[in-house]
Amino acid sequence: MNQVILQSLGAAETVTGSKHLLKTPELTILIDCGLFQGIKSLREQNWFPLNISANEIDLIILTHAHLDHCGYIPLLVKKGFKGKIYMTKPTAALVQLILLDSAKLQEEDAERANKHHYSKHHPAKPLYTIEDAEACFKYFYVQDCDIFIRLSDHIHFRFKLCGHILGACSVELTCFEKVIIFSGDIGRPQSAILNPPDYFTSADYIVMESTYGDRLHPDTDPYDELADLINETIRRRGNILIPSFAVGRAQELIYMLNLLKQQGKIPLNLPIIMDSPMAAAATKISLQYADEYTKVSQREFQEISDHIIINQDYNNTIGFIKDKKSKIVIAASGMLTGGRVLEYLKHYVGDNKNTILMIGFQAEGTRGRALLNNTHEVKIHGQYYAVNAKVTEIQYLSAHADQAELLDWIKKFEPAPKSIFLVHGEPCAQESFRVKVQTALHLPVKIMKQNQDVLLFTCDYEIVSPTPVKSNH
Repeated sequence: MNQVILQSLGAAETVTGSKHLLKTPELTILIDCGLFQGIKSLREQNWFPLNISANEIDLIILTHAHLDHCGYIPLLVKKGFKGKIYMTKPTAALVQLILLDSAKLQEEDAERANKHHYSKHHPAKPLYTIEDAEACFKYFYVQDCDIFIRLSDHIHFRFKLCGHILGACSVELTCFEKVIIFSGDIGRPQSAILNPPDYFTSADYIVMESTYGDRLHPDTDPYDELADLINETIRRRGNILIPSFAVGRAQELIYMLNLLKQQGKIPLNLPIIMDSPMAAAATKISLQYADEYTKVSQREFQEISDHIIINQDYNNTIGFIKDKKSKIVIAASGMLTGGRVLEYLKHYVGDNKNTILMIGFQAEGTRGRALLNNTHEVKIHGQYYAVNAKVTEIQYLSAHADQAELLDWIKKFEPAPKSIFLVHGEPCAQESFRVKVQTALHLPVKIMKQNQDVLLFTCDYEIVSPTPVKSNH
């Protein structure tokens, strides 16, 4: 077979489960290996078999450490994958943290389901265990940015930082003299702690995220907006609860809040509590790689960490909730799908003195999306809670580029690519972005559908003997 075929096993007409398969005459390559998250019908797909055997995949290239991009790795290894998994140094550290946490939560969920008999499966089992997560670490292969890695006779690749979270990258894959770009999740140019997205300038094909393909982030000053919201809540003697992704958003937030205190825009003695063991661990990793990968020095990061309350003990959570003094609480998960943030939400969402501040993308079917859609109640651990607190959003703090920023990213390519394939977006966002790109840039755009083969090109080479690169482990 002298064809090069693209197939999306996930993140096709949805924002989750990123897995993009590139089938070539020499190698079968998986770009990202994520879990489906969000509504039940999506989560159930994690249990369905892939339409390719794990041992048919030669290697994985990982763009970044969010669970919807890396969370399926232990299961793939468990099913027989034995190839190298390429990623940057910070990504490797964060992925280990995230996979261990994911496995722990799945084990706990299965144990709880068996104890209370609410699963249709007898017994309920985790998707994978901590032991499964640990078993995949030996396949991690750390790679610096802007260095070409030869994968086979006619295929090589390199990373460029894309500003989404610490260590996140886009991928340039040169395959039989054609250049295929996988954008990964593209960050914003104005991040408080990360450098602006780097970019490639030449491509035949682009596989591109489209999370915010249908909207523009406001150009208001996020610092002033954040300060006004905090001070307004304090005047009501309320608390500010910020559901946050433990990796990326939490670290950016503590930097911004510390700066607001230094500038006298919010009270110096206002407690800031980061109540998330994972966010605490991710902050340590950010500190470790700050000098090389962020705009904030290691020394600055340490000083910021010293000025907030980082809690890892659940017993302290109850104490913080009972303390009626105004405070800022940063807790995971960012979409309110689980974690300690739900304990705060139970106590804060019914009080109109409090503010629930959303700062990241809220997927369909999550509590976060429901709150932004002005729901009158939320269900938490089997009980309904009335929504009386102020619910608001600062879109500027999103880690995803908006429509205009995505268009600017495409405009860097000269000459323009032959085709763009949209992934990682909900249908309305993707359709809006497809029309915008075709109208403004006059480029052919296709929205990828799950498990659909798309022929990119046919090779002119006669393939005598494929030479895949296997792991030494």
